[in-house]
Amino acid sequence: MANSHSKFAGFLEQLRRRGVLPAAVGYGLIAWILLQVAEVTFEPLHLPDWALTVLIIVVIVGFPVVMVLAWFFDLTFKGFKRDSADTTVANRALASHQHSLGTAPGPSVAVLAFDDMSADKDQGYLCEGIAEEILNRLAQIKTLHVASRTSSFRFKEKPDDIISIGQMLKVGAILEGSVRKAGDRLRITTELIDVANGYQLWSQSFDRELENIFDIQDEIARNVAKALEVKLARKAIGHGDTENVKAYEFYLRGLHYFHRWGMRNMQYAIDMFTKAVASDPNFARGWAALADSHAMVYLYWSATEEYMEGTARASERSLELAPDLAEAHISRGLAHSVRGQSAEAIAEFEIALKLNPELFAAYYFYARVCFQQGELERAAALFESAEQVRPDDFQAPILLRQIYRALGREDEARDAGRRGVQRAEQQLELNPDDTRALNLGIGGLAELGEKEKLMQWAERTLAIDGDNSDTLYNVACSYALIGEVELALDCLEKADLGGTAIAEWAKNDADLVPLHDHPRFRALMNRLKEHDSRTTDFRSG
Repeated sequence: MANSHSKFAGFLEQLRRRGVLPAAVGYGLIAWILLQVAEVTFEPLHLPDWALTVLIIVVIVGFPVVMVLAWFFDLTFKGFKRDSADTTVANRALASHQHSLGTAPGPSVAVLAFDDMSADKDQGYLCEGIAEEILNRLAQIKTLHVASRTSSFRFKEKPDDIISIGQMLKVGAILEGSVRKAGDRLRITTELIDVANGYQLWSQSFDRELENIFDIQDEIARNVAKALEVKLARKAIGHGDTENVKAYEFYLRGLHYFHRWGMRNMQYAIDMFTKAVASDPNFARGWAALADSHAMVYLYWSATEEYMEGTARASERSLELAPDLAEAHISRGLAHSVRGQSAEAIAEFEIALKLNPELFAAYYFYARVCFQQGELERAAALFESAEQVRPDDFQAPILLRQIYRALGREDEARDAGRRGVQRAEQQLELNPDDTRALNLGIGGLAELGEKEKLMQWAERTLAIDGDNSDTLYNVACSYALIGEVELALDCLEKADLGGTAIAEWAKNDADLVPLHDHPRFRALMNRLKEHDSRTTDFRSG
């Protein structure tokens, strides 16, 4: 009963705020005056009897029309304009959120992963891709706070109501939607919700051909920006993007696998990105993604000449097509990194940051290069910047934990570990089989002394991807931290450390200190030196 009373009170407040009640009173007064005048003047003017009846009908019919207009529009001396209640959601919502957000005052929005309404439920990659593209377009608006992909997408297929989700994400508005694909036909339905009260600010359905997907994404972003009273700049045509729908669809499929991590997923991503650039050879962003996928395989799983050359070719092509694309410079930096050309890699990351100071990947990979060179203070500063740019990322704080511990900053290490674990848990809600979140999360659990949970996560990630060197290495580090030395060495020996990033990381990894005096560990490090000499031959070629 209390809830019903609250909803009714909220509805009355909406009527008052939107000017519906004053409009109703004003309309009634004007209608009464008109009828009074008509009753006195129609007969002397010799108007037919039915004229007064028509006027009464018009007055009655006009009432709901005026009420609807009053709900959606403000009536001013310059005519009708969009109701400010619909377009200033952030001004209302941010009043209670600004302190916890720690951001400058302004509107805010989260874009949830769109629901797959297709008959076969096989369009998840397209649903995520459309939502992510809209999110990225909105994120270009400096006056708009946009919740990141990791934060907002974890509510995919969750039963939470919109107001609760908005409060958890600390935003004033939520954009949700659905996608139905049948052949080359798309039906996309979107809705922008005011978190403060659950009312709809804007909604629209699009029934178009797949070839219109770029226009639809742009139109949705523009309408959301308009509803939140922020300005969305016109999208630059040809700056690394594609207008080829087939290439774009392959690209979205590739991103789906890339985000899922792991050797198998990364190989699927390579296949999809290869098809994307085959469909549009001038797709610079596709070439950059292809280069990144090759680099990840080389760095984490298989340091072979095939993947090193794949990174070099794709990154060079991306940079040739779009020299002002920050992502192209990151890819080129990774190409230098896999060759062991640290100075050249750092130079490319610096250029990427000048082009886009908000680019997480530039800070993240720059930090990794510095760590592998033993520049721990510099690496810590860059990981800190990465975390500031993407405050819901679990990787940066967990790696920071490791560096802080090596630098003797124990309290900061513990705080970073706690942040990392919390965010890894959020990622696992969205993707329960995300071994990257599990692998790094167990390092945070070790820092927090949560041995029982660490062992559970370790068993879970080994069951999913126990032959993955990245998984084995991270589990080994965590076992070492909790005193399970023999288990740690078993994992390290099985890992083979075929990726250069893991091999080079091991040299400066404070998590492995408990193993340093063990004969098995010393033998392993000697084998790593031999591995370095073997890979140096083709890396320098």
